[in-house]
Amino acid sequence: MTVLQGKLADRNAWSAVGECPVEKTMALLGTKTAMLIMREAYYGTTRFDDFWRRVGVTKAAAAARLSELVDAGLLERRPYQEPGQRSRDEYVPTEAGIDFMPVVWAMFEWGRRHLPNRAPLRLAHAACGAEATVEIRCEKGHLVPPDELVVKAVRG
Repeated sequence: MTVLQGKLADRNAWSAVGECPVEKTMALLGTKTAMLIMREAYYGTTRFDDFWRRVGVTKAAAAARLSELVDAGLLERRPYQEPGQRSRDEYVPTEAGIDFMPVVWAMFEWGRRHLPNRAPLRLAHAACGAEATVEIRCEKGHLVPPDELVVKAVRG
């Protein structure tokens, strides 16, 4: 097993090119539109017209991103039909799409803390109202600070 840790770690022991989950995720979801569509889908937007208006992109851009997110398995198309209207599709998050949301929330938190003109928005726990944060914990429940986080290459 190879462990990549710290600035002086031997990066030649294993190459992440083409295998890094960050690289693969950015290739799939690394656009502003994709991130904002996922935000909107999680918070209840399902209709095409609502996506392009709420995200602030053209219909063509929204259609392209929605199709990519469906193909990637983060959103699912479900047909619906209003009375007297033609059949259309709505878009809802899949399990993989819901699992992606901590990435969106981490970006929300980083932007809230570090970018100018910070909005008064906060993540909060609905049950008690306390502020919520995004953090990394090990499977035993320990909070893992950045200087204790390692990447292990496990073969087999």
